[in-house]
Amino acid sequence: SKSLRCLLLGGGPAPLSLLEECKRKRLPVVQSYGMTETCTQIATLAPEYSIEKLGSAGKPLFASSIKIEKNGTECQPGEHGEITVKGPTVMKGYLKNEAANKASFNDGWFKTGDIGYLDDDGFLYVLDRRSDLIISGGENIYPAEVEAVLLSHPNVAEAGVKGVDDKTWGKVPHAYLVADSPVDEEELSEFCKERLASYKVPKAFHFVGKLPRNASNKLMRHQL
Repeated sequence: SKSLRCLLLGGGPAPLSLLEECKRKRLPVVQSYGMTETCTQIATLAPEYSIEKLGSAGKPLFASSIKIEKNGTECQPGEHGEITVKGPTVMKGYLKNEAANKASFNDGWFKTGDIGYLDDDGFLYVLDRRSDLIISGGENIYPAEVEAVLLSHPNVAEAGVKGVDDKTWGKVPHAYLVADSPVDEEELSEFCKERLASYKVPKAFHFVGKLPRNASNKLMRHQL
């Protein structure tokens, strides 16, 4: 419709397949990043960069700052770390919870608990929640990346990925799927192998009726 100016997208990393579908359908999607603690969005991708920076949440809004940190050190462009934010819309703290404030703030910077990186131009890319990271044989696996690949399969309606204990690797990824139509595990495994590093390919596929979601429809991976 000519009257549709834009769709504002947030709430979690958007699967690339979804963004590419919007691009094909000429739907003007504006990616954003934020949370309750930042009074909703703190970064937004300007529409003119929607194709060039597909998958990015954009740059910080006016008067706000974003920094990526790892072990207390600021990361280089492209280096993965925790997203930290600062600015007038960032909350002062959690009410009557000094322990949480001490853990969440460092010199005025708020630690979001999200993992991401900045590119050479300062555009933010959000990868996943730090708490959902799967460490398998010393390698980092972001469930959102694996889920995005699974969601690009025509028979998969919903996908959730979680780390499961493994004697050899510590943790291995398992996939929980809601399928539109029947699909066998071998086909899904091959589909993933073509698009992901071998250690990121789910070691098991579980077909379920529905995935656990909260009131705002976000996937609750800890309940998978």
